[in-house]
Amino acid sequence: MQKLIFFVGVAGTGKTTVARILSKQIPAAFLDRDTVGGRFVEKFLETNGLDPNDRDSDFYKQHLRDLEYDTTKDVCIENLAAGQNVFMISPFTAELKNKQWLEEVLSTAGLTQEQVDVKVVVVTLTDLELQKTRIVERQTIRDQWKLDHWDDFKKRVDFVPEINWNIPASSIMVFDNSGPLSQEKERHLLNFVTRESSALSV
Repeated sequence: MQKLIFFVGVAGTGKTTVARILSKQIPAAFLDRDTVGGRFVEKFLETNGLDPNDRDSDFYKQHLRDLEYDTTKDVCIENLAAGQNVFMISPFTAELKNKQWLEEVLSTAGLTQEQVDVKVVVVTLTDLELQKTRIVERQTIRDQWKLDHWDDFKKRVDFVPEINWNIPASSIMVFDNSGPLSQEKERHLLNFVTRESSALSV
């Protein structure tokens, strides 16, 4: 079966790092929403006289947020249709709530849930100081809002999104990424991703 794996979680939890480690074991198209849409969003914001690093304002959420996610979805569909495994990295909060979103991705690619093993890895942290350290160390300007409003943002660190997709509970893993990513943790993640699940939830 092809694999469609989502790595979701708030900033600083390490979802991209987790996905990269697993990508060394599982060949897959690696689609990070920030990479897919980042340059276009920055240019659009600059053209409108706005901060190119903004990802928190109402303007971004109203005009650009869905553009990034929909473009990433389109690239995902093309790769699935071409027979590739796909790793999708981003919070996907609204998409996970929408039951039809996953069905649309698969049907547009000409596939069914019987043909694609869909998994969701929710990356969280119980270590708040580690999350802040990771955000600071990656030195991304767009994270400044999070650091300036840390008391509000840190409440979301262990956030587990609502998932309304028609997939079994066994296809969802909440992974605490606090502490070193040991070989044991890597094996645990790899076993979860590679183990095929039943196609439909019960």
